[in-house]
Amino acid sequence: MLNDRKLQVVIVINYKLIFREKDMFFRKGSVGYPYWLPSFAVLASLISLPPPVRGAEAMQFTATRVWPSTLYTRLTFESSTLPHYRYFMLASPRRLVIDIDDFGLSPVLHKLSQQVRSTDPFISKIRVAKFDTKTLRIVVDLKQPIRADIFNLKPVANFQHRLVVDLYPKLKGDNDPLSLFLANTPSVHSPFKPSTPSAQPAPFIVMIDPGHGGEDPGAHGLHNTLEKNVVLQIAQRLKKLIDKQPGIAAVMTRSDGHFVPLAMRVAKAQQQKATIFVSIHADAVANRQARGASVFTLSTRGATSAAARFLANSQNQSDLIGGVSRSGDSYLDSTLLELIQHQTLHDSAILGSAVLKQLHKINPLHKSRVERAGFAVLKAPNIPSILVETAFISHPEEERKLRTARYQQQVAEAILVGIQRYKAKHDEP
Repeated sequence: MLNDRKLQVVIVINYKLIFREKDMFFRKGSVGYPYWLPSFAVLASLISLPPPVRGAEAMQFTATRVWPSTLYTRLTFESSTLPHYRYFMLASPRRLVIDIDDFGLSPVLHKLSQQVRSTDPFISKIRVAKFDTKTLRIVVDLKQPIRADIFNLKPVANFQHRLVVDLYPKLKGDNDPLSLFLANTPSVHSPFKPSTPSAQPAPFIVMIDPGHGGEDPGAHGLHNTLEKNVVLQIAQRLKKLIDKQPGIAAVMTRSDGHFVPLAMRVAKAQQQKATIFVSIHADAVANRQARGASVFTLSTRGATSAAARFLANSQNQSDLIGGVSRSGDSYLDSTLLELIQHQTLHDSAILGSAVLKQLHKINPLHKSRVERAGFAVLKAPNIPSILVETAFISHPEEERKLRTARYQQQVAEAILVGIQRYKAKHDEP
């Protein structure tokens, strides 16, 4: 379609051409007469037309991401406005179709299929095109039967509006795919058999929780070191160390880059009958001079300091950033939360002190005592739980250390020794 500027140029050119041939135009019976007269009529009508009205620009997605894992695969579509969508499943071959109103194609959508890994357990490929003038259609070709959980997330932190598509294995039963998958997941990487004779002592199982993951990067350093990656590497090192110890085993809340809701991390610890829960993080504040390691336990009566309260609030935002379709409350028994035993909190403090003492041997401490705050991830009512801030990723020197295999191994070894000291007391008659 011509815009108004091009239309004016065409009209002027045609006008000049016509009047250059005025003898032919006005001479009745001439060769040019039958052709020029209709042209002049068209010209007159074009001149009388109002300028064309421009339609509103179609909205576009500004970023797309694919987060594959063995648990589920997440697709994220980010935009400045809230997308309105519909979706349905097709068979033979299996496809998930998502239609989005008033959105157009964008460069990030053309590259979306390139983000799909060949090892993705659920997605074969993704195709995107305009279904009609008002509808953007996204077709996800599937490798297996899935259950789709699709929802919008409001802007938070550095994210705009997000359309989130979670693909889970299709199982029978519960309406909540996360709790359903949790209920159908056997113990992971645990050397202990479920049928442990009652005469033997209960196995000592450490639930290791690498913080953040997936959409939620956690804190980041001056050189773009991401907390979620560093703490996963430390957690993997800790697990290897623990699994070499007699009478003790480790299970991880996540073993790859995907996001796990906070309440599900707690629920997984309960399902695995974990003896203790250790959540691993890397702190960050605006003051880049702040440095040192810290250990936190749960407080039911407020934080022990303003810094502890700030940290707990920022960590508890993880669900908003990582993205969950439900609050996650269904994973925890609210009546149990009201019955958190004094003994559990007492044991958490002992575990925290043992780990903090070992961390002091490899790095200065930010706080010389175990701090307390309302961390959502520490709310298992019957499992002593601690949150370890390994260092300040916002401090340039500590960011550099966190990136090194040497310091990561030192942190893992320090946590292990702290756990062993706690276990020795735990095993005392």
